[in-house]
Amino acid sequence: MRVQGNHRGIDRLIPRRDPTRSTRILGILNLTPDSFSDGGRFFDPAAAIRQAEAMVDAGADALDLGAESSRPGAEPVFQDEELRRLLPVLEEVISFGVPISVDTVKAAVAEEALSRGAAIINDISAFSDPAMARVCAAANAGVILMHMRGTPRDMQTRTDYDDVVRESIAFLKEARARAISAGLREEHVLLDPGIGFAKTAEQNLEILRRLREYQSLGQPIVVGASRKSFLSRFGGESIEDRLPATLAVSILAAARGASVLRVHDVAENVRALRAAEALLPELIAEETAC
Repeated sequence: MRVQGNHRGIDRLIPRRDPTRSTRILGILNLTPDSFSDGGRFFDPAAAIRQAEAMVDAGADALDLGAESSRPGAEPVFQDEELRRLLPVLEEVISFGVPISVDTVKAAVAEEALSRGAAIINDISAFSDPAMARVCAAANAGVILMHMRGTPRDMQTRTDYDDVVRESIAFLKEARARAISAGLREEHVLLDPGIGFAKTAEQNLEILRRLREYQSLGQPIVVGASRKSFLSRFGGESIEDRLPATLAVSILAAARGASVLRVHDVAENVRALRAAEALLPELIAEETAC
């Protein structure tokens, strides 16, 4: 049976809604007009709330709300605009019975979200805002810290690595240390290799091939490969054409130690993982192996 790293606390942060499925599903809800994956379909709060409800009904273990696009080349948005997009949806979905993660790099946005019931901050910049760690620690929140170079606007010009896996592991090790030194609980830190962020298509595949190496960090690993452009090499250019490859990656990532999969297509990923774990019981994590 596989060992998924340090599971202390993940059951509290993201409880499993389905005891037959060990890998958690974090449903992506983009509240932006310029998302790469859905082109603003859920920019309207009412549409976003309906989508959140559908993802929970489909089996999402948690939801990840993002009100600032992080697609390659994206421009940053002002704090007030990010909150204007986020808060009407957050205030509704907080009652849906699953933990809510907020995808933001701004400490002020994180503080507002946590005060309204969010449980996790998904910081793709791993504390580029010096106040972020303090804010999350004060709220006893969970954090997802991701490997990235630069910002979404320029990250794809920063893909020169000697060894992308080794260098991203070193980055994440330092990010974890900063989080703990700032007062965050070790069991509340999740780490993300950053598929698609300052990575070429081949580097994304290299990370997935060597995903087990990230277990050396001793923290739950989050993988977010859903619908990303590197998957188009496996057939088709449209977003919809990337679903079969996304499901293949989800099963591979679960088998190689990912604790959480961040996905757009919740129902399909839930069914794929449920089938894979039923057919291959070695995919079931040893929850007590810490």
